[in-house]
Amino acid sequence: MIRFAPGLALIVASMFSSANLKAAPTDNSTGITFPSSSAQKWFLPNGLTIVVQEDHSAPVASVQAWCATGSIDEDEHLGAGLSHILEHMLFKGTKTRSTNVIAQKIQDVGGYINAYTSFDRTVFWIDVPKDGIATALDVLADAMMNSTLPPEEYQKEQEVIRREFAMGLDDPDRVVGLRLFATAYQRHPYRFPVIGEIEIYNQLTHEQVMQYYKTRYVPNNLTFVVAGDVDAEKVRQQLTEFFKAYPEKSLKPLFIPEEPPQLGRREVHEEFATELTHLSLAWHIPEVTNPDVPALDLLSSILGDGRSSRLYRRVREEAGLAYRISAFSYTPGDPGLFGIDATLDPKKREAAEQLVLRILDEVKQAGVTTEELMKAKKISLSHHLGALTTMRGQASDIGSNWLLTRNLNFSRDYLDAAQKVTLDDIKRVAARYLTNENLTVVSLNPKGSLLAKTEAAKPVGVGEVQKFELSNGLRLLVRQDARLPLVAIGAVFRSGLLAETPQTNGITRLMAKVLLKGTKTRTAEQIANQIEAVGGSISSEAGNNSFAVSLDITKPDVKLGVELLSDVLLNATMPEEAIAREKEVQIAAIKQDEEQLTTVARNILRQALFTQHPYALRANGSVDSIQRLTRKDLLEFRDRYVVAKNGVIFVFGDVKAAEVKQLFEQALAGMKPGTLALTDVHPAAPLNKIETVESRKEKAQGVIMV
Repeated sequence: MIRFAPGLALIVASMFSSANLKAAPTDNSTGITFPSSSAQKWFLPNGLTIVVQEDHSAPVASVQAWCATGSIDEDEHLGAGLSHILEHMLFKGTKTRSTNVIAQKIQDVGGYINAYTSFDRTVFWIDVPKDGIATALDVLADAMMNSTLPPEEYQKEQEVIRREFAMGLDDPDRVVGLRLFATAYQRHPYRFPVIGEIEIYNQLTHEQVMQYYKTRYVPNNLTFVVAGDVDAEKVRQQLTEFFKAYPEKSLKPLFIPEEPPQLGRREVHEEFATELTHLSLAWHIPEVTNPDVPALDLLSSILGDGRSSRLYRRVREEAGLAYRISAFSYTPGDPGLFGIDATLDPKKREAAEQLVLRILDEVKQAGVTTEELMKAKKISLSHHLGALTTMRGQASDIGSNWLLTRNLNFSRDYLDAAQKVTLDDIKRVAARYLTNENLTVVSLNPKGSLLAKTEAAKPVGVGEVQKFELSNGLRLLVRQDARLPLVAIGAVFRSGLLAETPQTNGITRLMAKVLLKGTKTRTAEQIANQIEAVGGSISSEAGNNSFAVSLDITKPDVKLGVELLSDVLLNATMPEEAIAREKEVQIAAIKQDEEQLTTVARNILRQALFTQHPYALRANGSVDSIQRLTRKDLLEFRDRYVVAKNGVIFVFGDVKAAEVKQLFEQALAGMKPGTLALTDVHPAAPLNKIETVESRKEKAQGVIMV
């Protein structure tokens, strides 16, 4: 099971008392727990493993085939990306089906087919309605055992993968990650990218790929995982019948060299075609089954998960040394990495690194607070609960548990261990693993910048969407779903690019971000602390036609969520300092967009398709337009568009619709009714009326276009 700390959006309510942080909890007062596995498993005589989780809450299922082979298992072809090639090839034809027939069969039953490769696994899945389960099982089993890897398809996929190589090497975030692993790991195969190295990849032959397939894709190296509205016994019978023709085969024992202890700090600083510095710091930590991993995961959450985390507050908000900063704890089947990622101005790299290390020293010496640890535990539980909201998520949790630990209840056991982590445990693991000798530092910096420095649960039915209109005209949509104690709340208002001009381009996004930076009664830090102290999150975003503010929270804290959302919408003060900081961040994002070829191409296409229409504008705006915007502009924009008749509130999750309606009637009573905005926007000109460069040349030559 691979654990990542940052980016958790699903939240869990208050579970832990202060006393429980000093000793193992004896009960769970809120009743929120990670459900134990009710999956059934079978082992066929040929070694095939079948695991089925019945969940009849929706008429869908996820059918997955897990092959215990990944990039670290490629033996004499290590670094070639053999596993990744097979991910691309296994649906390209079997002994009885062409690639088109496979695609058509899945399409006919309304399914979605995909796959991924990692260091230790290759996973193929088909998400499908209930009536298509038998088809999905048949197609997956056939692909696992009977793929022909047609040479003509192999040639096509070779080029697809080469383009994938090229795109990855243009992405600074991707490249800094590759540099980090290649530097931190000197002997273990984690040093190679899952996709492989291009020079080794180019030496592969079709015969070598076929041999790897025949060697690794055998029944005793496969696990079929099915979760959803299925009959477990029928799944077992179908797979048993199919696989009776395929005997167990010998699997060659593979030698995976252990990574030796790192005995000194490692640093790599390179120049790259980027305008911002991408910085990564990492330390070696144990594999997922080690008892120290829960404490390390919680520490990564405390440091870098959310706007109330230590790194975000100290490095981004207070010191202004980074545009983005987060922490992660990567713990796969072999020893992993604890890391911190940041995007920042190249002139601030050294200062940011020093401040990060100083913050870590504070944790080693003084530890963390009781509140920080409680919050991290709630976030951990919410993340794992959130993974169960889809059938694919349930199947993935089961498959990962089984692959890594042979324990279907490993997620539950892991979370039980996380609940027992103490303040002393956090301090201990920080001191043990986050040492200077164990540290790897990698950065990508703008061209010339280094030289310039002289050195840079129980299934429950889901309800229909209920629609209400509040007394001031604000529309409210509520969908009751009690399967998990999670609630998503948000407000959407018509605006976005449609409400912008070249002079105000980017105002929607800037205003949406600054809305969260303080109200008449709460500072930005208090907003972040209040929502994250209960394991929740709040965010804002802007699009072509609207902007939105949304929260993820748990059932016991719905009232707090309503209060925070209403306070932000009605009482945001938009402090000058926060506006200046978010302007910097937005301008940095604009510059970063200009480094992404696909983004540049998309912007050019929008301008060609939507001439003289707001859709031709960029979501982030331009550097000039953002610099011109003032606090007065933002407040006026907010007052014009954040009105009742121009908005919609949505609440989805474990709630009662009538109670939600009453809460919002009270909380948003002060919102002005206003009117629906942008009712007179004209559509973009039809494509056949767009004048291209070629048409202008032809007109100049006297050619009439019909």
